[in-house]
Amino acid sequence: MMKKSILTGIKPTGQIHLGNYMGAIKPALELAKIQEFQATYFIADYHALTKMQNNAQEFRDLSNGVAATWLALGLNPEQVIFYRQSDVPEIFEMNWILSCFASKGLLNRAHAYKAIVEDNKKLEKDPDFGVNMGLFNYPILMAADILLFKTQVVPVGKDQVQHVEIARDLAQSFNRHYGETFLLPEYKIQEDTAVLPGLDGRKMSKSYQNTIPLFAEPKKLQKLINKIKTDSLPPEAPKDPETSILFRLYAEFASSQEVQEMKEQYGNGIGWGEVKKELFLVMNRFIEEPRTKYHELMSSPETIDKILKEGAEKARVMSVPFLQEIKEKIGF
Repeated sequence: MMKKSILTGIKPTGQIHLGNYMGAIKPALELAKIQEFQATYFIADYHALTKMQNNAQEFRDLSNGVAATWLALGLNPEQVIFYRQSDVPEIFEMNWILSCFASKGLLNRAHAYKAIVEDNKKLEKDPDFGVNMGLFNYPILMAADILLFKTQVVPVGKDQVQHVEIARDLAQSFNRHYGETFLLPEYKIQEDTAVLPGLDGRKMSKSYQNTIPLFAEPKKLQKLINKIKTDSLPPEAPKDPETSILFRLYAEFASSQEVQEMKEQYGNGIGWGEVKKELFLVMNRFIEEPRTKYHELMSSPETIDKILKEGAEKARVMSVPFLQEIKEKIGF
């Protein structure tokens, strides 16, 4: 059976936190286990350049941190294609080719750009204040990531669907000019990855400074869990697990039997302090081994670099001849 190609990328714009793990990393790792897929993963470091500027060492550390996280959580580079975007130069040549088939009107409608324009208008600023061309052209680079590797399936959250649709638009535009060349990718919406609330109840986000780092040391992890916002119900009052961030986190890291027992305790009445104590125990148990591996990898950047360079070589086995085919069709 021919496997479907599936592609996932993560930007290194901050320390990986629980929201990243539950919303993107965990579902992507699960997809790698499905036999029908040939999985490709990449560190989207050039995408991060739209925001990450001025600190070269931090940029390198964050890129390595994303790679180390994937590897520590069980990604096997022997079984998948795993590379750093900046190690595959064909992506950036493809980016220019596709930009010549992208109308400005199409990019004007990109959600991220429109949101900035609307915010600027509310503040009575120039509509394009704070917009660099990397941010404006972001959907084209994403299309290059997708199309160059003949990706058939792109796992996305609902807010990312438009990027896959733009990639399809650009593929169709090129195909109309030069004949069938690009596959039209499909998106796979990750339905069960609802937004995870942070410590203060708002969306877990670096910008809100309300995150729980995935590999926090035990004492810090306990301290952060204790900060999670809860209501004022007394310990003996029954509680609804469906509306509890503590229960949702607990269910991610506990066994099915432990989850069932906790659910019963919610119904019977349990203090939030006790729930937080139990949450720490199951989270720390899960994170302990990956945390150790993560720190080992981060202390050996040359190991990470070697793995990613080898992955880029595997990626270029596909990207080099396909780009050559595309260029010949154009007339280069």
